[in-house]
Amino acid sequence: MFKKVQIVSVKSELGAGTRGSSLGFDALRIASLHQAPAFFENREPIDIETLNSRLYKKADFKFAKHLDGVVKMYEYISKELLNQYQRENFPVLISGDHSNAGGTIAGIKKAYPNKRLGVIWIDAHADLHSPYTSPSGNIHGMPLATALSDDNLECKNNEPHAEVSVFWNQLKGATPRIKHSDLFFVGVRDTEAPEEAIMARHNIPNVTVDEMRAIGVKATADKALEHLKDCDLIYVSFDVDSMDPSISIGTGTPVPHGLSEEEAQELLLNLVDDDRLCCFETTEINPLLDDKGNAMAEAAFRVIKPVIEKIEQKVKG
Repeated sequence: MFKKVQIVSVKSELGAGTRGSSLGFDALRIASLHQAPAFFENREPIDIETLNSRLYKKADFKFAKHLDGVVKMYEYISKELLNQYQRENFPVLISGDHSNAGGTIAGIKKAYPNKRLGVIWIDAHADLHSPYTSPSGNIHGMPLATALSDDNLECKNNEPHAEVSVFWNQLKGATPRIKHSDLFFVGVRDTEAPEEAIMARHNIPNVTVDEMRAIGVKATADKALEHLKDCDLIYVSFDVDSMDPSISIGTGTPVPHGLSEEEAQELLLNLVDDDRLCCFETTEINPLLDDKGNAMAEAAFRVIKPVIEKIEQKVKG
């Protein structure tokens, strides 16, 4: 299905509430110099254009900040993903903030419109908000809502401007890109009531850190893959805030009681072993918030290096 792995750098941080995740990829490259200096030299990444200059202007939409820019980023990301799939490349994305993942999902569906896509979301947050429910207006809390085309109007507590609705509908696209039944959470532990309502309404599973430790990491991966057994393709999104802040607080929204490095790595290694895997993404490394130098990027690199190498081995057959 694929000829090679292509690392794709997406430095957009339009969706984040704090600045600095655009530097995540560079922090990861710096981390690699201490652990595997030739890693990126042998895997030349491509960069997707960003619109981060818009961050220096006042956000124009109260309940969906920089929404018009995120619409453009979805277009840029989905177009590049389509390009990579047409070249028979397996895309590994290293992303600024998690709003970019909505563009990734859009790109996968653009390339494979008739394939059923399953999503494994490893994160401290559910990212199921819409402009109608978001308490912050930060779009990195909304990518799954765009993929599901779920406004969650049952829990509406905001009144966005009419222009927001126009851009938001563009972000969602003409039809849902994934089904609620094809979403699986691991490590989610910081949610608001509107997100919890969606999860309960659609029985979206979430294996908490405690549950994972009770049943084991491999059993957690097996449970996720079994839940998505009817899907043709699988996309794994790894937000570094799924890991415990004791590793580092170098991410926009750290939440206590997360995964250890070892647990994150074992989980990912088990998940990427599935032959349906079509894309892997790492996101939300923010070195400007790191209280231990470049510790989060160093931890993230230790986690994902063997994961990327395993994907390469599978691609090579």
